[in-house]
Amino acid sequence: MKKIEAIIRPEVFVAVREGLAEEGIDGLSIYEIAGCGRQEGRTALFRGSSYTMEFSPKLKLEMVIEDDKVQAIIDVILKEASTGEVGDGKIFIFPVEQAIRIRTQEVGSVAIN
Repeated sequence: MKKIEAIIRPEVFVAVREGLAEEGIDGLSIYEIAGCGRQEGRTALFRGSSYTMEFSPKLKLEMVIEDDKVQAIIDVILKEASTGEVGDGKIFIFPVEQAIRIRTQEVGSVAIN
């Protein structure tokens, strides 16, 4: 099993979510986050004054999936989340040693389905 964490732009979430659903991924966690990277913030206007926003709003998606689905999920995220601009985000993949469903005490890949 693998855990995939993807940092994406909020405006691409609907397309990413639809692509994940087509691949059979219906369980994921979503967090609203803010971060900075190469885009180094942006200038915004508030009540006629400009200021620099150091952090850009992003969404963090987390899902634990079976090993054989990893490449399909990566392909969906790359296709649907890419705008070609700086700040599109990142994908991180981690090994998962074990998963346990608390309610039934099921263990392994059956616990994540």
